[in-house]
Formats: sequence, C-alpha cells, structure tokens
Amino acid sequence: MKKNMGTIDKAIRIIAAIIIGILYYTGVITGTLGMILLILGAVFLLTSFVSFCPLYTPFGWSTCKMESSDR
Repeated sequence: MKKNMGTIDKAIRIIAAIIIGILYYTGVITGTLGMILLILGAVFLLTSFVSFCPLYTPFGWSTCKMESSDR
C-alpha cells in the first residue's frame, strides 16, 4: 500500500473526526445520521493513521508531496 495522503489532508480528517465524535456524544447529532457520521469519522481516523485513502487510488489522486527525482 503506497501512501497517498499528505499532512494537511490527514490533519483535516482527524479534526473532522474529532468534531463528529464531539457532536455525537453531546447529542447534537443522533439517530441513523449520527451513527453514519460516527462510522465516517472512524474511517477518517483509520485512513489518517495509515496515510492511505482507497478512494484516491482509482482516480490517481495523491496529496503527498512529490519527491525530487534528482536525489
């Protein structure tokens, strides 16, 4: 699995997951929507920790900085 997520992308996902978790546990979002968002937040955390987003692969996207080829 080649990393395809940059630092800013990972930070945004972690912040979004924390916000979703706080909103769920304070009761702002509840029910089915709350559970779906909570699962989405867990996916955000998981993909951030492994630095790989499977949805980027089919489109050839990467938010990692490109390495210089003249090294």
